Amino acid sequence: MRHSYAGRKLKRTASHKRAMLANMATSLFEHKRVVTTVAKAKELRPFAEHLITRARNAHRTEKAGTITGVDVHSRRMVGRFIKNKAVLQELFDTIAPLVAERDGGYTRITKLGLRRGDNAATAMIELVDWSNPVDGRVSSTKRRVAAKGPAKPKPTTKPKVKPAPVAAAPVEVAPVVDEVEAVVDVAEEAVDTPVVESAQADVPAADASEADAPADGEEKA
Repeated sequence: MRHSYAGRKLKRTASHKRAMLANMATSLFEHKRVVTTVAKAKELRPFAEHLITRARNAHRTEKAGTITGVDVHSRRMVGRFIKNKAVLQELFDTIAPLVAERDGGYTRITKLGLRRGDNAATAMIELVDWSNPVDGRVSSTKRRVAAKGPAKPKPTTKPKVKPAPVAAAPVEVAPVVDEVEAVVDVAEEAVDTPVVESAQADVPAADASEADAPADGEEKA
């Protein structure tokens, strides 16, 4: 039976569990966030925060001038779990100065739902000072980018000048009054021409032919 055994066993032996937490803490300090199961995230939180507290206390001691140089003892104690020297230096030189004013609560756990495949409850554990600024602090990533150099001024765009409207050329309308008057004159002349005379000139010819024709009672000479 389990008596006086705090925490979750996570189906591992003590040495396996300790090695797993050390590897997860190394990934957390390197990438500033880790996605895992809810049970592992809750076990990793006190383990990682204990290492951050050691680094923070070492930074305070070095800043106060209590010891000369760097706190080698704290680095060796944390180095028992963080085997990566680059991550160990990141913890003492970058993370510790940023959390120097915090008295605990360096990490945040956010549940992400069920994992596809085994339906396990997943969560994301992240460092508070590298997450979204929901607690009033500014992300250190933005600070490091701003410290590299002044921001480049944005190129000013000149306002587009609209071209002046071009006045349309006046369209000249050809005068058609003269042509209309000419057509009217021709029509009037056509109306005034006498056509009766030609008709009257044809009538005598017909009468003459009728006069030359012999009557029915008369005989031809």
